[in-house]
Amino acid sequence: MRTRLCLSATVAAAFLMPFGNRGADACTRALYFGKETQTVTGRTMDWVEDMRSNLYLMPRGMKQTSDTETPFTWTSVYGSVITSIYEGGTADGMNEKGLVANMLYLAETEYPAATAGDTRPTISVAAWAQYALDSYATVAEAVEGMKKEPFRMVPVTAPSGHAGTVHLSLSDPSGDSAIFEYIAGKLVIHHGREFQVMTNSPTFDKQLALNEYWKSIGGLVMLPGTNRASDRFARASFYINATEQSANPREAVAAVFSVMRNVSVPRGVSTPGQPNIAATLWRTIGDHKNLRYYWESTFSPSIVWVDLKKLDFAAPGVRKLQLDGNPDLGGDQTANFKPAAMFKYLVPGAPAHP
Repeated sequence: MRTRLCLSATVAAAFLMPFGNRGADACTRALYFGKETQTVTGRTMDWVEDMRSNLYLMPRGMKQTSDTETPFTWTSVYGSVITSIYEGGTADGMNEKGLVANMLYLAETEYPAATAGDTRPTISVAAWAQYALDSYATVAEAVEGMKKEPFRMVPVTAPSGHAGTVHLSLSDPSGDSAIFEYIAGKLVIHHGREFQVMTNSPTFDKQLALNEYWKSIGGLVMLPGTNRASDRFARASFYINATEQSANPREAVAAVFSVMRNVSVPRGVSTPGQPNIAATLWRTIGDHKNLRYYWESTFSPSIVWVDLKKLDFAAPGVRKLQLDGNPDLGGDQTANFKPAAMFKYLVPGAPAHP
Protein backbone atom coordinates (compact mmCIF):
# COMPACT_ATOMS: atom_id res chain seq x y z
CA MET A 1 0.00 0.00 0.00
CA ARG A 2 1.74 3.16 -1.16
CA THR A 3 0.34 6.56 -0.33
CA ARG A 4 0.01 8.85 -3.33
CA LEU A 5 1.13 12.38 -2.55
CA CYS A 6 -0.34 15.55 -4.00
CA LEU A 7 2.40 18.13 -3.55
CA SER A 8 0.80 20.91 -5.55
CA ALA A 9 -1.47 21.93 -2.69
CA THR A 10 1.51 22.38 -0.39
CA VAL A 11 3.93 24.26 -2.65
CA ALA A 12 3.06 27.68 -1.21
CA ALA A 13 3.27 26.39 2.35
CA ALA A 14 6.46 24.40 1.87
CA PHE A 15 8.65 27.45 2.30
CA LEU A 16 6.87 28.79 5.34
CA MET A 17 6.19 25.66 7.36
CA PRO A 18 9.77 24.70 8.21
CA PHE A 19 10.14 27.98 10.06
CA GLY A 20 6.80 27.97 11.85
CA ASN A 21 5.92 26.37 15.14
CA ARG A 22 5.06 22.78 14.32
CA GLY A 23 3.63 22.01 17.74
CA ALA A 24 4.43 18.71 19.39
CA ASP A 25 7.57 17.01 18.12
CA ALA A 26 9.89 14.23 19.33
CA CYS A 27 12.30 11.54 18.15
CA THR A 28 13.78 10.73 14.77
CA ARG A 29 14.14 7.49 12.79
CA ALA A 30 16.30 6.93 9.69
CA LEU A 31 17.00 3.93 7.47
CA TYR A 32 20.47 3.48 5.90
CA PHE A 33 21.15 1.55 2.69
CA GLY A 34 24.76 0.39 2.55
CA LYS A 35 26.44 -1.76 -0.07
CA GLU A 36 25.96 -5.53 -0.33
CA THR A 37 22.59 -5.38 1.51
CA GLN A 38 24.09 -3.77 4.61
CA THR A 39 20.92 -2.17 6.00
CA VAL A 40 20.74 -0.28 9.31
CA THR A 41 17.95 1.58 11.13
CA GLY A 42 18.66 4.25 13.75
CA ARG A 43 16.37 6.23 16.04
CA THR A 44 16.46 8.77 18.87
CA MET A 45 14.09 8.93 21.85
CA ASP A 46 13.36 12.48 23.06
CA TRP A 47 11.17 13.04 26.10
CA VAL A 48 10.74 15.34 29.07
CA GLU A 49 11.56 12.78 31.77
CA ASP A 50 13.46 9.55 32.34
CA MET A 51 11.40 6.64 31.01
CA ARG A 52 13.26 4.00 33.09
CA SER A 53 14.11 2.05 29.96
CA ASN A 54 15.57 -1.46 30.01
CA LEU A 55 16.26 -4.15 27.42
CA TYR A 56 14.11 -7.29 27.43
CA LEU A 57 14.55 -10.59 25.64
CA MET A 58 11.12 -11.81 24.55
CA PRO A 59 11.04 -15.53 23.63
CA ARG A 60 9.15 -17.05 20.74
CA GLY A 61 6.07 -19.07 21.63
CA MET A 62 5.08 -16.73 24.50
CA LYS A 63 1.39 -16.04 25.05
CA GLN A 64 0.70 -12.33 25.19
CA THR A 65 -2.28 -10.21 26.20
CA SER A 66 -2.87 -6.52 25.66
CA ASP A 67 -4.08 -6.16 29.30
CA THR A 68 -7.03 -4.01 28.15
CA GLU A 69 -10.65 -4.54 29.29
CA THR A 70 -11.45 -6.41 26.06
CA PRO A 71 -8.00 -7.88 25.53
CA PHE A 72 -6.39 -8.85 22.27
CA THR A 73 -4.29 -11.99 22.70
CA TRP A 74 -1.58 -13.51 20.55
CA THR A 75 1.34 -15.92 20.72
CA SER A 76 4.77 -14.74 19.63
CA VAL A 77 6.03 -16.39 16.45
CA TYR A 78 9.42 -14.71 16.70
CA GLY A 79 11.69 -13.80 19.59
CA SER A 80 12.91 -10.25 19.99
CA VAL A 81 15.06 -7.82 21.97
CA ILE A 82 13.16 -4.67 22.89
CA THR A 83 13.52 -1.38 24.74
CA SER A 84 10.86 -0.85 27.38
CA ILE A 85 9.44 2.47 28.55
CA TYR A 86 8.09 3.03 32.05
CA GLU A 87 8.23 -0.76 32.53
CA GLY A 88 4.87 -0.71 30.80
CA GLY A 89 5.39 -0.79 27.05
CA THR A 90 7.63 -1.56 24.08
CA ALA A 91 8.94 1.50 22.26
CA ASP A 92 11.62 -0.04 20.10
CA GLY A 93 13.26 -3.33 19.19
CA MET A 94 14.44 -5.96 16.73
CA ASN A 95 13.23 -9.53 16.25
CA GLU A 96 15.23 -12.60 15.29
CA LYS A 97 14.36 -12.15 11.59
CA GLY A 98 15.84 -8.65 11.54
CA LEU A 99 12.54 -6.74 11.60
CA VAL A 100 12.98 -3.43 13.48
CA ALA A 101 10.14 -1.50 15.11
CA ASN A 102 10.38 2.15 16.20
CA MET A 103 7.49 3.91 17.94
CA LEU A 104 7.52 7.72 17.81
CA TYR A 105 5.23 10.46 19.08
CA LEU A 106 2.60 11.97 16.74
CA ALA A 107 0.38 14.71 18.15
CA GLU A 108 -2.11 14.54 15.26
CA THR A 109 -3.01 10.92 16.03
CA GLU A 110 -6.71 10.09 16.35
CA TYR A 111 -7.53 6.49 17.20
CA PRO A 112 -10.81 4.82 16.16
CA ALA A 113 -13.73 5.67 18.43
CA ALA A 114 -15.56 2.87 20.20
CA THR A 115 -18.86 2.07 18.49
CA ALA A 116 -21.69 -0.32 19.31
CA GLY A 117 -21.05 -2.39 16.20
CA ASP A 118 -17.31 -2.75 16.71
CA THR A 119 -16.76 -5.98 18.64
CA ARG A 120 -13.03 -6.26 17.99
CA PRO A 121 -10.70 -6.77 20.95
CA THR A 122 -8.55 -3.79 21.88
CA ILE A 123 -4.85 -3.22 22.19
CA SER A 124 -3.10 -0.22 23.70
CA VAL A 125 -0.34 1.63 21.89
CA ALA A 126 2.05 0.32 24.56
CA ALA A 127 1.76 -3.18 23.04
CA TRP A 128 1.60 -2.24 19.35
CA ALA A 129 5.32 -2.50 18.54
CA GLN A 130 5.64 -5.72 20.51
CA TYR A 131 2.78 -7.31 18.59
CA ALA A 132 4.49 -6.41 15.30
CA LEU A 133 7.84 -7.86 16.38
CA ASP A 134 6.17 -11.00 17.73
CA SER A 135 4.09 -11.61 14.61
CA TYR A 136 5.94 -10.66 11.43
CA ALA A 137 9.22 -11.50 9.71
CA THR A 138 9.06 -8.78 7.05
CA VAL A 139 7.53 -5.36 6.48
CA ALA A 140 5.37 -6.73 3.66
CA GLU A 141 3.89 -9.35 6.02
CA ALA A 142 3.22 -6.66 8.62
CA VAL A 143 1.47 -4.40 6.12
CA GLU A 144 -0.80 -7.25 4.98
CA GLY A 145 -1.57 -8.22 8.57
CA MET A 146 -2.05 -4.73 10.00
CA LYS A 147 -4.35 -3.50 7.25
CA LYS A 148 -6.84 -6.19 8.27
CA GLU A 149 -7.08 -4.33 11.62
CA PRO A 150 -7.70 -7.35 13.86
CA PHE A 151 -7.91 -5.06 16.91
CA ARG A 152 -9.03 -1.55 17.79
CA MET A 153 -6.20 0.66 18.94
CA VAL A 154 -6.72 2.60 22.16
CA PRO A 155 -4.58 5.42 23.59
CA VAL A 156 -2.94 5.59 26.97
CA THR A 157 -1.68 8.38 29.17
CA ALA A 158 2.03 8.35 29.94
CA PRO A 159 3.04 8.45 33.61
CA SER A 160 4.16 12.03 32.95
CA GLY A 161 0.46 12.82 32.41
CA HIS A 162 0.76 13.42 28.68
CA ALA A 163 -1.14 11.67 25.91
CA GLY A 164 0.53 8.60 24.43
CA THR A 165 -0.28 9.35 20.80
CA VAL A 166 2.18 7.61 18.49
CA HIS A 167 2.92 6.30 15.03
CA LEU A 168 4.96 3.19 14.22
CA SER A 169 7.71 2.51 11.70
CA LEU A 170 8.90 -0.94 10.62
CA SER A 171 11.98 -1.83 8.53
CA ASP A 172 13.56 -5.13 7.53
CA PRO A 173 16.81 -6.55 6.08
CA SER A 174 15.64 -6.00 2.49
CA GLY A 175 15.38 -2.26 3.12
CA ASP A 176 11.60 -2.33 2.96
CA SER A 177 9.91 0.25 5.18
CA ALA A 178 6.42 1.14 6.37
CA ILE A 179 4.92 3.93 8.47
CA PHE A 180 1.64 3.27 10.31
CA GLU A 181 -0.47 6.22 11.52
CA TYR A 182 -4.01 6.67 12.80
CA ILE A 183 -5.37 9.87 11.24
CA ALA A 184 -8.99 10.94 11.84
CA GLY A 185 -9.69 7.49 13.25
CA LYS A 186 -8.40 5.65 10.17
CA LEU A 187 -5.25 3.57 9.76
CA VAL A 188 -2.96 5.12 7.12
CA ILE A 189 0.01 3.10 5.84
CA HIS A 190 2.95 4.45 3.85
CA HIS A 191 4.78 1.44 2.39
CA GLY A 192 7.98 1.47 0.35
CA ARG A 193 11.74 1.62 0.81
CA GLU A 194 11.69 5.30 -0.21
CA PHE A 195 10.18 6.10 3.20
CA GLN A 196 13.55 6.20 4.94
CA VAL A 197 12.98 8.89 7.55
CA MET A 198 10.26 9.53 10.12
CA THR A 199 9.99 12.21 12.78
CA ASN A 200 6.75 13.59 14.18
CA SER A 201 4.34 16.44 13.52
CA PRO A 202 3.02 17.12 10.98
CA THR A 203 1.60 13.89 9.58
CA PHE A 204 3.93 11.87 7.37
CA ASP A 205 2.55 13.01 4.02
CA LYS A 206 3.19 16.63 5.00
CA GLN A 207 6.70 15.77 6.23
CA LEU A 208 7.45 14.43 2.75
CA ALA A 209 6.16 17.63 1.15
CA LEU A 210 8.27 19.79 3.45
CA ASN A 211 11.34 17.76 2.63
CA GLU A 212 10.88 18.50 -1.09
CA TYR A 213 11.60 22.15 -0.34
CA TRP A 214 14.89 21.38 1.41
CA LYS A 215 15.93 18.97 -1.34
CA SER A 216 15.62 21.84 -3.79
CA ILE A 217 18.00 23.92 -1.66
CA GLY A 218 20.62 21.16 -1.31
CA GLY A 219 22.02 19.94 1.98
CA LEU A 220 25.54 21.21 1.32
CA VAL A 221 24.18 24.74 0.89
CA MET A 222 21.92 25.00 3.94
CA LEU A 223 19.96 22.76 6.27
CA PRO A 224 17.50 23.77 9.04
CA GLY A 225 18.99 23.38 12.49
CA THR A 226 16.29 23.61 15.17
CA ASN A 227 14.84 20.76 17.24
CA ARG A 228 11.49 20.91 15.36
CA ALA A 229 10.41 17.71 13.65
CA SER A 230 10.36 19.23 10.14
CA ASP A 231 13.95 20.44 10.59
CA ARG A 232 15.15 17.09 11.94
CA PHE A 233 13.41 15.33 9.06
CA ALA A 234 15.31 17.43 6.52
CA ARG A 235 18.68 16.89 8.23
CA ALA A 236 18.20 13.15 8.66
CA SER A 237 16.98 12.74 5.06
CA PHE A 238 20.07 14.45 3.70
CA TYR A 239 22.72 12.96 5.97
CA ILE A 240 21.50 9.34 5.94
CA ASN A 241 22.22 9.30 2.18
CA ALA A 242 25.19 11.68 2.15
CA THR A 243 27.21 9.62 4.64
CA GLU A 244 29.43 6.81 3.34
CA GLN A 245 27.31 3.91 2.09
CA SER A 246 29.44 0.98 3.20
CA ALA A 247 29.27 -2.83 3.20
CA ASN A 248 31.35 -2.86 6.38
CA PRO A 249 28.99 -3.29 9.37
CA ARG A 250 31.21 -1.28 11.71
CA GLU A 251 31.36 1.63 9.27
CA ALA A 252 27.63 1.41 8.56
CA VAL A 253 26.66 1.41 12.25
CA ALA A 254 29.11 4.27 12.95
CA ALA A 255 27.60 6.26 10.08
CA VAL A 256 24.07 5.83 11.40
CA PHE A 257 25.13 6.73 14.93
CA SER A 258 26.69 9.93 13.55
CA VAL A 259 23.44 10.85 11.79
CA MET A 260 21.32 10.15 14.86
CA ARG A 261 23.61 12.26 17.01
CA ASN A 262 23.27 15.06 14.47
CA VAL A 263 19.48 15.08 14.89
CA SER A 264 19.55 14.60 18.67
CA VAL A 265 18.49 17.33 21.09
CA PRO A 266 21.15 18.28 23.69
CA ARG A 267 20.50 17.39 27.30
CA GLY A 268 18.69 20.12 29.20
CA VAL A 269 17.02 21.60 26.12
CA SER A 270 13.23 21.53 26.17
CA THR A 271 10.18 23.54 25.13
CA PRO A 272 7.87 24.58 28.01
CA GLY A 273 4.42 23.05 27.75
CA GLN A 274 5.54 20.56 25.09
CA PRO A 275 7.17 17.66 26.95
CA ASN A 276 8.00 15.81 23.78
CA ILE A 277 10.16 18.64 22.40
CA ALA A 278 12.84 17.68 24.85
CA ALA A 279 16.34 16.31 25.24
CA THR A 280 17.33 13.02 23.66
CA LEU A 281 17.35 10.27 26.31
CA TRP A 282 18.69 7.38 24.25
CA ARG A 283 19.47 6.18 20.77
CA THR A 284 19.19 2.73 19.20
CA ILE A 285 20.68 1.18 16.08
CA GLY A 286 19.43 -2.02 14.46
CA ASP A 287 21.87 -3.78 12.11
CA HIS A 288 19.39 -5.85 10.09
CA LYS A 289 21.95 -7.92 8.19
CA ASN A 290 24.08 -8.94 11.17
CA LEU A 291 21.24 -9.03 13.74
CA ARG A 292 22.89 -6.69 16.20
CA TYR A 293 20.94 -4.23 18.32
CA TYR A 294 22.81 -1.25 19.80
CA TRP A 295 21.61 0.99 22.63
CA GLU A 296 23.19 4.27 23.75
CA SER A 297 22.14 6.41 26.69
CA THR A 298 22.96 10.10 26.48
CA PHE A 299 23.82 9.83 30.19
CA SER A 300 26.40 7.11 29.59
CA PRO A 301 29.93 7.14 28.15
CA SER A 302 29.43 3.72 26.55
CA ILE A 303 27.34 1.88 23.97
CA VAL A 304 25.61 -1.41 24.81
CA TRP A 305 24.98 -4.02 22.15
CA VAL A 306 23.34 -7.42 21.80
CA ASP A 307 24.03 -10.12 19.19
CA LEU A 308 20.65 -11.69 18.44
CA LYS A 309 22.31 -14.62 16.61
CA LYS A 310 23.74 -15.79 19.94
CA LEU A 311 20.49 -15.60 21.93
CA ASP A 312 18.28 -18.62 22.63
CA PHE A 313 14.79 -17.44 21.77
CA ALA A 314 13.39 -20.95 22.19
CA ALA A 315 14.09 -20.96 25.92
CA PRO A 316 10.90 -20.09 27.83
CA GLY A 317 10.60 -17.02 29.99
CA VAL A 318 11.31 -13.32 29.65
CA ARG A 319 14.83 -12.10 30.41
CA LYS A 320 15.99 -8.60 31.20
CA LEU A 321 19.12 -6.47 30.90
CA GLN A 322 18.97 -3.81 33.60
CA LEU A 323 19.88 -0.44 32.10
CA ASP A 324 17.90 1.81 34.44
CA GLY A 325 20.24 2.92 37.23
CA ASN A 326 23.22 1.29 35.54
CA PRO A 327 24.74 4.10 33.41
CA ASP A 328 28.28 2.67 33.34
CA LEU A 329 27.23 -0.50 31.55
CA GLY A 330 28.91 -0.90 28.16
CA GLY A 331 30.00 -3.32 25.49
CA ASP A 332 28.62 -6.69 24.43
CA GLN A 333 25.84 -7.64 26.86
CA THR A 334 24.46 -10.64 24.95
CA ALA A 335 25.19 -13.08 27.78
CA ASN A 336 23.96 -10.86 30.60
CA PHE A 337 20.16 -11.04 30.37
CA LYS A 338 18.60 -12.35 33.61
CA PRO A 339 15.21 -14.06 34.17
CA ALA A 340 12.49 -11.50 34.85
CA ALA A 341 8.75 -11.08 35.10
CA MET A 342 6.92 -9.76 32.05
CA PHE A 343 5.78 -6.17 32.57
CA LYS A 344 2.12 -5.23 32.26
CA TYR A 345 1.26 -2.93 29.37
CA LEU A 346 0.02 0.56 30.09
CA VAL A 347 -3.72 0.66 29.42
CA PRO A 348 -6.45 3.34 29.50
CA GLY A 349 -7.66 4.21 32.96
CA ALA A 350 -5.05 2.15 34.81
CA PRO A 351 -2.83 3.72 37.46
CA ALA A 352 0.45 4.92 36.00
CA HIS A 353 3.46 2.71 36.53
CA PRO A 354 5.86 4.21 39.07
